[in-house]
Amino acid sequence: MAEAKPIVAVEDLVKTYEGVNVVDGISFTVNRGEIFGILGPNGAGKTTTLEMLEALRTIDAGTASIDGIDVGRNPKKIKQIIGIQLQSTDFYNMLTLREQLKMFASLYGTKADVGALLAKVQLTEKSKTFVEKLSGGQKQRFAIASTLVNNPRVLFLDEPTTGLDPQARRNLWELIQQIRDDGITIVLTTHYMDEAELLCDRLAIMDGGKIITIDSPHHLIEQLLARGFKKEQHVEQANLEDVFIDLTGKAIRD
Repeated sequence: MAEAKPIVAVEDLVKTYEGVNVVDGISFTVNRGEIFGILGPNGAGKTTTLEMLEALRTIDAGTASIDGIDVGRNPKKIKQIIGIQLQSTDFYNMLTLREQLKMFASLYGTKADVGALLAKVQLTEKSKTFVEKLSGGQKQRFAIASTLVNNPRVLFLDEPTTGLDPQARRNLWELIQQIRDDGITIVLTTHYMDEAELLCDRLAIMDGGKIITIDSPHHLIEQLLARGFKKEQHVEQANLEDVFIDLTGKAIRD
């Protein structure tokens, strides 16, 4: 049986600002149904890479395709088949969550099961609430719900848990895994090593606009150990975050 083609294919992708390649000829593929992470320090080129794949920034050189559609040549088609959650998302004031989702669906020319979307992100009881009344974690979950109105094939998440408390982070991790289990491919950027290790099937490590390596978190750790890396062993069965979650509960707070 022929091997399935990747849903995202990037080859020699370049973005240049003021003569500097902030994304410098990177190539990678994302398999259908996986969570693919892009990990790197500030300025590594992670967000710029996502913005080119999302057809939000022009591609200066190289190619990118999503589900066989060329991003540079068909940006409108790309925007119809993807979902985008940005680092900061602005919503309309004085519209309830239900009204906002209906409006987003109308922009795609489709009808969304608003009740099911709110239930997926555990915001059913907030359906008649305005976005400005939500907590940080609730806003992030609603932002993800808004990206699902068009039933995307690929969902892009740019540092989705930045600034969230431990309960909100863990609940968002579970939501991301559920979305992947529903058959949606996910590409995310993150600064958090624990997040990348837990969520990602494979990840690319970027620095200075280049991809240094691509592999599963498990294999990357194995390769480091095989190179002779050692550190002081002090294994705890729990950490302070575990204590915090145990004492305050993992349930989502209103």
